[in-house]
Amino acid sequence: MAQSQNGSSVESNRVAGTRLELLLFRLDHPQLYGINVFKVQEVVPAQTLTKMAGSHPLVLGIATLRGHTMPVLDLSLAMKLPALQAPEKGHIIITEYNRSVHGFLIRRVERIIHTQWDQVQQLPSKLGRDTYATAVTLVDNELIQILDVEKVLDQVVQASTIVSDPLLLETVAQGCRVLVIDDSSVARNQIRRALEQLGIECTLVNDGRLALELIEQMIADGINIAEHFLMVISDIEMPEMDGYELTTKIRANPRTNGIYILLHSSISGVFNVDMIKRTGANKFIQKYHPDDLARAVLEHIKARGGS
Repeated sequence: MAQSQNGSSVESNRVAGTRLELLLFRLDHPQLYGINVFKVQEVVPAQTLTKMAGSHPLVLGIATLRGHTMPVLDLSLAMKLPALQAPEKGHIIITEYNRSVHGFLIRRVERIIHTQWDQVQQLPSKLGRDTYATAVTLVDNELIQILDVEKVLDQVVQASTIVSDPLLLETVAQGCRVLVIDDSSVARNQIRRALEQLGIECTLVNDGRLALELIEQMIADGINIAEHFLMVISDIEMPEMDGYELTTKIRANPRTNGIYILLHSSISGVFNVDMIKRTGANKFIQKYHPDDLARAVLEHIKARGGS
């Protein structure tokens, strides 16, 4: 079923990988925004919210929808814009990110579009750190800003990056290096902070295409990638080149096909096992819990006989 503004369910992508479906929406200004349909549960008309004492200023209140009680954020305020006018006439996008459900108050939904990740571009670095888009794409000659939901939510619910003491007692990871690929600066730094507690050095890259260019340059410099990096930890949904395409290209190169690949995504629910097998990734874990990440890394080290 296609998403509608009357609260009907959003159909998840049938085929993951380079395909991308965006739910397009507007706030109180002309700019058109997009959010990955894969992470949207549904859209409903604005609800009566219960304001909670001491809640974050960006949280308008809580609502109980489809049996789930969730905070509802004014997305305009969260993006450092004026508060949404006449919020009772708006709509709520219900999303599930990083194992929790949140609502985003918007003005209206426009439509769903189908595109490919290679048609999506990273934002220029000169824009600075205050933008709440992670990438852009063109649709009918109109620029779509793709929302960095992890950055928005990090203002309200900062995910813990503290690894539990029992895992920290294991020293097998000291001196290891990991290549981390994620288009969200928040997600990259969450991974880095967690793994550095294990003594792991992280090389951070924004997307799959840049990661592949880095790998190719390192090979040209005479570096054995499989020996240099313990593993690749990659997001799935990224502009330019997504995690599935990156995995496929790494596996296709005899000089890199032996490296361990861990896919790490905020997508929840039933994961596309077929895509994992088809592309050759070794493991998938859902964002974001520092212990899950640390445990996956430590298990791989032990499986290959130590550091």
